[in-house]
Amino acid sequence: MPNYIALIHKEPDSDYGVSFPDFPGCVTAGETLDEARREAAEALALHIDGIIEDGTAIPEPSSLEEVMAERESRDAVAFLVPVQARQSRAVRVNITLPEDVLADVDRAAGHQGLSRSAFLARAARRAMGDAA
Repeated sequence: MPNYIALIHKEPDSDYGVSFPDFPGCVTAGETLDEARREAAEALALHIDGIIEDGTAIPEPSSLEEVMAERESRDAVAFLVPVQARQSRAVRVNITLPEDVLADVDRAAGHQGLSRSAFLARAARRAMGDAA
């Protein structure tokens, strides 16, 4: 199971932000370091699920040297996040949502670097109290 480099960024008066250089747009945050690390693992898994669902190739992990050579990475702390294996396969479903709700979902998913499906799966897991 591959590991991907995540970068933790912290500005004064902000949460701990996490980004993945190999997955532009895959970002998350946490109020504490522990929460940020947990959220990073979930965000990466959901992002990769969306990539697989879209039929796009998953990139090979970059090396630490490649990541830290980038100027925007130098003020961050790097850590490894393993790709969590999913036990179940994705199943296509047909749902009906009000048009404005669907637009809000798509906008929020885009801001979080997630596909619509990955965003809805994350929301469902949170609503059910299952962070796995």
